[in-house]
Amino acid sequence: MGEYHITGGRKLNGSIKICGGKNAILPILAATVLNADISVIHNCPHISDTFIAIDILKAIGCKVSFEGDAITVDSRPADNCFVPEEFVRQMRSSIIFLGGVLGRFKEVMISFPGGCELGARPIDFHLKGIRQLGAVITEEHGFIIAKADKLKGTRIALDFPSVGATENIMLAAVLAEGTTIISNAAKEPEIVDLQSFLCEMGANITGAGTDTIIIEGVKKLHSAEFSVMPDRIVAGTYLVAAAITGGNIVLENVVNEHMYPITSKLLEAGCKIHTDGSMLFLQAPEKINALERLRTCPYPGFPTDMQPQLMALLSVANGTSIVEETVFESRNKHISELMRMGANIILLQDGMTSVIKGVRELKGTSVAGKDLRGGAALILAGLAASGKTIVTNSEFVERGYVHIEEDLRSLGADISYIG
Repeated sequence: MGEYHITGGRKLNGSIKICGGKNAILPILAATVLNADISVIHNCPHISDTFIAIDILKAIGCKVSFEGDAITVDSRPADNCFVPEEFVRQMRSSIIFLGGVLGRFKEVMISFPGGCELGARPIDFHLKGIRQLGAVITEEHGFIIAKADKLKGTRIALDFPSVGATENIMLAAVLAEGTTIISNAAKEPEIVDLQSFLCEMGANITGAGTDTIIIEGVKKLHSAEFSVMPDRIVAGTYLVAAAITGGNIVLENVVNEHMYPITSKLLEAGCKIHTDGSMLFLQAPEKINALERLRTCPYPGFPTDMQPQLMALLSVANGTSIVEETVFESRNKHISELMRMGANIILLQDGMTSVIKGVRELKGTSVAGKDLRGGAALILAGLAASGKTIVTNSEFVERGYVHIEEDLRSLGADISYIG
């Protein structure tokens, strides 16, 4: 377990290139199982979640290499439908292999997932959709076992636009007989990226990015080469890093349309933002304005994965902000740590709504990251705090950021990693 040591008070300035998306690469790697061929994936982030996904692919028999930012997966030798528990426990997103492995082998055994503890995050939506495709699912001793003589397309109406459930159903339905229609599907850009990769392999899918996705089953897929979309949450985190320090930043390799739910709130807070192709420019004011209300929602709403970072920013804003978390009931573990740094935050009795009264400055101290985005938020708070901040439990942050300390240092931050 490493920790980040930060001495705050420096304005961040400069440019930085955004890596490939964590939430895009994982379902794409799971999809490589389906084609029984070679897949080459570019713009892959060097984060711990990527390496866990590679370990899973190797465990089921794939040959995998990771050179530069390219991952090559040869899934022809894959012959094992058991996803090892040791990997699933480390990364909740491992559940995405449920649909991919089932689609390939018509059988899969996978444990209930672990990862960041953000609340229940039930996988009922995943299992319900997979059952509707014809799989028989049993649960034994903490494992999910799904089997199907054959998967058949059907109409599936999701009770909630779950990203993971949408992706798992897409993966399972690609090689199923007939047509699958997912209504109330998640609309996140990562869903569109997954559709693009699957179609590159020969799948017949339309509608990603809307609430209705149509999958026409095909008999076989083929080799493919693909480049993963930029990470919109990493991009948003670095925008907040500049905003919280009163600096200026240029982001390279972003899809600005993906960023609008985040940049619209930063504009409301007083930042100046403009775009040029795949570049995004932010100039922060001397003091950030409070937000009347910030509410997390499925895309195209404000992403829950950016809520902790915005809360760190609002902790030093002019005025009082209200933040309402609607996705994960245990998302707010960073609040107590921000308060240790002097933030004035009241979490209401519902456990989901926070009232943040901005303070003049935060004070550096030792705080603990308790999940991925909460850890990132504490690093941002440390950038703005007086004195020295130590953020422990770096393993959470490493799940989603490629050497965040090096990126921030290149922008002028005084930050080091102690491992």
